[in-house]
Amino acid sequence: MTPAHTDDTGITVTKTVVNSGNDTFEALVAVPSGIDGPRPGVLVIHDITGSEVDIERNLRIIADRGYVAFAPLLFTVGARRPAACVVSALTSLATRRGRAFEVIEQARATLADLPECTGRVAVTGFCMGGGFALLVADRTYAAAAPFYGSVLTHGFAGPDMCPVVASFGARDPILPRGEKRLTKALDRHGVEHDTKTYPGVGHSFANQMDDRIPPALLRVMGFAYDDAASTDAWDRVFAFFDLQFGRDEERR
Repeated sequence: MTPAHTDDTGITVTKTVVNSGNDTFEALVAVPSGIDGPRPGVLVIHDITGSEVDIERNLRIIADRGYVAFAPLLFTVGARRPAACVVSALTSLATRRGRAFEVIEQARATLADLPECTGRVAVTGFCMGGGFALLVADRTYAAAAPFYGSVLTHGFAGPDMCPVVASFGARDPILPRGEKRLTKALDRHGVEHDTKTYPGVGHSFANQMDDRIPPALLRVMGFAYDDAASTDAWDRVFAFFDLQFGRDEERR
């Protein structure tokens, strides 16, 4: 692993290279500071921007709540150009098969095998990553937390899905009625869930986009970060994860 950044909480984010078949891919890892024993893990699947600054910020949020956080960088697979990796990832998402799923599974196994991890893992993701989180959300995972997951048509849900905590924005131009469609699918199969749509916010409300794009323009486009909605969504995610991992008792 190569050291990346350490913040004032003592959380260090490192970058590592993972072998996967005949390819490799990079990943970012964050471990809670002052860890006194193995902790559950959270696999983080990034959005279509692949912004490492935003990925690192979300890894720190997770590690600060006592989870080992691991994010495969899907656009670094093998020696392909980033544009080819983007096309490959989106094709996998659309067809629900392909190399991206192999990388995500290798990332989950790598996270579970870390000495800092108990071996139990939840998955979260944003936009494209939220779609992947829904598609891989079987009983291999303790829980799934898609943020504005982009796969909402019928057929992805089933009785073997792990519990789901999902968050959407009411002004999302990409996923209208996203929560209602997801909730209907989860209810149909009896999947435990907590879903919520946040008023006044749009797509990517929990991601901090490139600061070269004016915030006012992002708001008009329905893609602006919103601190209040993001904070509430993460609080729901961690309450849900703590329950699924049995950590709610240890926090009392």
